[in-house]
This record gives sequence, structure tokens and C-alpha cells, in this order.
Amino acid sequence: MPGVCLTPMPGDVAVVNEIKVPHLGSIPIRKGDFKQLPKHVQHFVAEKALLMKPRALYIVDGSEQEGEELIGTCVERGVAVPLKHYEKNYLVRTDPRDVARVESKTFICTKDKYDTVCHVAEGVHPLMGNWISPDEYDKVLDERFPGCMNGRTMYVIPFSMGPIGSPLAKIGVELTDSIYVVLCMRLMTRVSPKVMQILKDGEEFVRCIHTVGVPRPVKQKVINNWPCNPEKTIISHRPVEREIWSFGSGYGGNSLLGKKCFALRIAGNIARDEGWLAEHMLIMGITPPSGKEKFIAAAFPSACGKTNLAMLQSPLPGYKVQCIGDDIAWMRFNKEDGTLRAINPEAGFFGVCPGTSMKTNPMAMMTCMKNTIMTNTAETEHGEFFWEGMEDELIDKNCKIITWLNEDWKIGMPGKAAHPNSRFTTPSKQCPVIHPRWEDSDGVPISCLVFGGRRPEGVPLVFESLSWNHGIFIASCLKSEATAAAEHAGKKVMHDPMAMRPFMGYNFGKYMQHWINVGQPPNKTPRIYHVNWFRLTPDGKFIWPGFGDNIRALEWMLNRMDLPREDRTIGVDSPIGVLPKEGSINLDGITVDWKALMDVPKQYWQDDAKEVRKFMEEQVGPDLPAEIRAEMDAQEQRIMAM
Repeated sequence: MPGVCLTPMPGDVAVVNEIKVPHLGSIPIRKGDFKQLPKHVQHFVAEKALLMKPRALYIVDGSEQEGEELIGTCVERGVAVPLKHYEKNYLVRTDPRDVARVESKTFICTKDKYDTVCHVAEGVHPLMGNWISPDEYDKVLDERFPGCMNGRTMYVIPFSMGPIGSPLAKIGVELTDSIYVVLCMRLMTRVSPKVMQILKDGEEFVRCIHTVGVPRPVKQKVINNWPCNPEKTIISHRPVEREIWSFGSGYGGNSLLGKKCFALRIAGNIARDEGWLAEHMLIMGITPPSGKEKFIAAAFPSACGKTNLAMLQSPLPGYKVQCIGDDIAWMRFNKEDGTLRAINPEAGFFGVCPGTSMKTNPMAMMTCMKNTIMTNTAETEHGEFFWEGMEDELIDKNCKIITWLNEDWKIGMPGKAAHPNSRFTTPSKQCPVIHPRWEDSDGVPISCLVFGGRRPEGVPLVFESLSWNHGIFIASCLKSEATAAAEHAGKKVMHDPMAMRPFMGYNFGKYMQHWINVGQPPNKTPRIYHVNWFRLTPDGKFIWPGFGDNIRALEWMLNRMDLPREDRTIGVDSPIGVLPKEGSINLDGITVDWKALMDVPKQYWQDDAKEVRKFMEEQVGPDLPAEIRAEMDAQEQRIMAM
């Protein structure tokens, strides 16, 4: 492709469209018209090109032809393997050292440390947010980014989080030297020249800078054609400047900067400044037999079944479930009527593969049958993707399988064929149950918020909070077993407040206060529920069948929402909230032990209350809002009085 050079001028700057930008020398533009970018975007791109020294620039337009060319390049270089059983599906295997979010290497930079983290107790490490000082931040970047794209193309990705032009949407520009990142960002966000057309000169956009951290000539072995630099990996954010710098990792949340970095950490700061909420939540519409649809937003830690719930297939007759989004919700109280409205800022699904199957989530599987990038799954000799749980879906169960580590394998052999955090990246519009309003620029009205995690004991299937503030307290106490989505190992139950622990963009105490503030009249707050699909019997078996049968708990919530909060027709008071009255959940066709499912053991909750207080005192300290402390005190008293 012919190159077009930015014309250098004498001195340290070049003039482009009447704006002074840093001198680029003769870096060719392989694709796109640099002059069509808004002037402040030109300056951003040129400044970073001067720093990182790519061999060429490529302005991404999101077109189908562009996608075909880029994936063709990946196949030619051995980065991607066509999965011949499907239409335009590809498999990418990463370096085995680069397979998950790296929370320990993810930082937020603010002048005041306590804008990022709470005033934790002495000797206690903050669980929510890693702070880095501006001086250390500059040092870290200076050690890594100068010349980091040498010999590589710098791709310029203009994208919108949310429908382009929506009043709830936000714009970003990601710079990257990874074609894999370009291909996934094209699926996960809205990449289009229209984004730059609606961005006015000087108008805010989020600056996203990513590199694999392996300049040419390469001085280290590259595994699976996947350049990365795990020893120097860092993902850093500057919320005030609306800026993200990511170095060394090409994996998902570390490199697709529109996702957790922008849509939660940076957007959380924007939301606080502008009076809305950026949350780790799915959005789904449920239409019961009565025909009165309600929309629900639900927060679960990563790999705890959000996608399964968002695409739930109901075994109860007459229910229709449709998906708006499976991971992130941006929610704003409507000024006209006070209702909470939500959009899914993403354009695709980045789902965990193991645990997804035609049995557990047929809609997700059907979504992945074309135009999808698989990462770290296995591949059969027939060109099928494969991971544990798909054994019954293969053409030939005895076929040869190539694992995510590129090793020959067959079902029944030791080890895992797919990585536990293997992923599918696929367009939302392909989902068979995508809601017709999934791109509604005004958002959909939220009737209730749901929080849940993996709790093997003590926590009932479902209960309702007593108030908005009590609901915030319940959500702040959220705990769950660790999953493979991050670098944690084992089955340790960890605190994950609001399912936001890894994604908190600022001081958690101030975050809770923000929730309290936006819930004030005239805003009409939805009800808040807690669920636990994962309670176990003493011998380690799930009490609740889960998956599609979760509609039974959701049905109880819908019925509760049709009643005044104080009504106990289908509810019963407990120290932790309103539980379903026995018989109020439809159990037709399934057999469960009601007491084991709904029991609230006094000793368990006394111990839990002590542990929660310790957590709040150590991890939040003086930043804990008075309203949340009052809810904690009141719940302790109710538990003691059981």
C-alpha cells in the first residue's frame, strides 16, 4: 500500500492542517487520512508516534474489507488459524505467560493517593485499587515506552463506547502495535470514521496507548507468534487526564483498552464527575406471560455466569429473555421522570469458554458460529473449536485435538485441552436473543439491580434489600470464589465489593458515597437483590440447578417488584433482607431442599458480620460513609437478635 508521509518542517515540529504537532520525520501512513482527524487527535497521535517510533501509521476504519485484510495478515504470519468448520472463525494461541488480567500490575495514578485508594489500616494492603505516584508513573513509562514500537505499525483505532452519537456514549482512540487488538476492538467497540466526524475539535476523548512491548529487532524468543513482555507488563491509568497506558500484554482486558480500563476504571471517574454509574453488570430484558417487560442489571465477578444469565433460556412457559449486554452497564437517572436508564457500551461479547456449551448457554454458542475470534481454546482435526464441557458436541469424540499449548491430545487424556480462561470474542448483533433495543441511544429503564457471587455455604438463593442504602451495603459485602479470569489460583473466597474490586477507578469509600448521592430524590431508585446460585451440600454438590432454572428466582423478583416494598405476601423478613416465603418460588419440575437453599444460619452470619466489619475497618476505614456504617450496625443487631 503506498505510503503518505507527514511533511516535516524545520525545527522540532511539523505543521498539519494549521496545527503544530511534534516532528514525525518520515513515518509513512499506510492507510487513512491523517488530516481528517480532529486536530487534537492529530496532536495525540503524532506525539505518541514521536515517542514510540513506529515504522508506519495505519488509521483503522472498521470496514469489512479492512477486517478481511487484517485477518489475512494474521493467518499468513501464523498468528491466527482458520477454524474451517465455521464461517470466518479463527483461533489465536497466546504466549502461555500472557493468559489473564494482571491485577497486581494494574495501577491508577493520581496526585493524592487517597483519590485512588482508601485510608486502609496500618500495614494493610489495599484490595481495591493499586496507586502509583506521578513521579513513579513517569519513571515507569520512561523505562518502557520510548521506541517501544520500533519496526512495527502503529494502528490508530477511533472507537465509540455506546451507540455512536448517543448522549450516553463516550469516545476513545486506541494506539496499538497488535493486529489481534485491532481485530478484537473492531468486534468489542464501534470502530468507524463517524466517530471522528462527531468528535469536535478540543472535545474530550479517552486516550488509550497499548504496546506489546517487543520492538524490532526482537531480542527474545517469541512463542506462538505472540510477542509480549510479561516481565515488564504494566497497565496504568490517569483518570484526571482520561488516559490509559498498557505495556507488555496482548491479552484481553490488558490490551482491549475500551473494556475494563476505559468502560469501568476511567468511565467510573467520568460517571462520578457527571452524576451517573459505570458498572460491571449485564443488562437483560425479561417478558413474563403477562407481557409486561422489565429490564434488570446484574453484577457478578468475572467468570461467575453473567453471560449465561444474560442469555438465559427459560424452562418456565411464557417467559422471554433478551440480552442487552453481558458485562458492562452505563446507567444514568433520567432527568424527566427520574428512572434509571442503562446502555451496554460494548458492541461484542468477550466471554469465558469453559462452562459454555449447548447445554449451559446455547445462545452464546450460536453467537460464536461465525465472525468470531477464539483465544486459547483447543482445535479438533475437523476444524472445530473445543474446550472442556463440549465433549458431546463434537463431530467425532475420538478425533485428534490440538490443545491451546499446541500439543496433540484426545478426550480422556490427562490435562486440559483449553486454558481455563480461554475466550470468545464475537459481535453482539449475532446473538439470537439480542434485544431489539440493545442499541437504543436513550438506554432501557432498569427495574432492579442484582448482585451475586460464588458462595458455597450460608448464603440463600435470593433475598431483597430493605432499602437503597441497605442494598449498597449488601453489594459492598459481595464475596466470591476466585476465578481464572485473573491471576488468582484456588478456591479462596475473596471480597469483591459490587463485583468491582479489580475495576475500581477511585477511592471505594467515595464510590459508595456516589451511589448514595445518586439515589436521592427525585431519582427513583430500583430495588436491589442478592443471589447465590452456588450453594453446596455438605458433600460438595450444588443445591440449586442453576442455568435456565435461575428464571425461577428472577420471577420471584418480578413478582416482588409488583408489590409495595412492605408487602410480605410472598416474602418473609430475615436479618439480612426479605427472603422468599416457602412456596413463592415456582419449583415445578425440579426437586430442591428448600431449607438448605434458603437457610440463614445464625452462627455463619455472626461470623460473617465480624469479618465484614473487619474488612470495612481495615480496607475502607474513615472513608466508609456514615450511611453504610449505620446499615452495618443495624444488620449486626438483627443477626444478634435471631
